[in-house]
Parts: sequence; C-alpha cells; structure tokens
Amino acid sequence: MSRVCELTGKGPMTGNTVSHANNKSRRRFLPNLNEVTLISDILGQSFKLRVSAAALRTVDHRGGLDAFLAKAKDDELSAGALKIKKDIAKAQAAA
Repeated sequence: MSRVCELTGKGPMTGNTVSHANNKSRRRFLPNLNEVTLISDILGQSFKLRVSAAALRTVDHRGGLDAFLAKAKDDELSAGALKIKKDIAKAQAAA
C-alpha cells in the first residue's frame, strides 16, 4: 500500500537528519495517514479511505465529504475518491 493520502495526494517528502555535529544523512518525512470511514450525505453511504490528518481537518472544515470532493481537483484524488466524486455529482444532477 502506498503512503499517499487519497484525498489530497500528499505523499512522503525527503530531507536531512542533522546531528549535533552537523552531520547530514538523508531521511523521509512520512504523512500522518489514518484509515477512516467517511459518510456521504447525498449518497447515504460510507466509504473507507486512507486520509492524512490534515485532509481530515479540511473535510471537517468544508462541511463533510461531499463538499470537500466538490471543491477538490481531480488530479489530486485517488481513483476511488474520483469515482465517489462522480457518483455524488450524478446524484446531485438527478435530484
């Protein structure tokens, strides 16, 4: 399983570990990913996603999964999240 957020596309970054003697060695900064279940109000269905803590706060701030996906860019979303976004758009058009 890749270490990439399904909603924001946030992945590992690289940098240096710097010792007290100022020796530098490469390291990775991994995103804080959590397996969460988010509920779509429009579809009335829950979805299991691997999301970063920052994305989870943003979903909460924007008013839920439906509002977040409506504003999200397609190239940042995973294939599963993109399918959810299209299903939500289809359900909104029908309603």
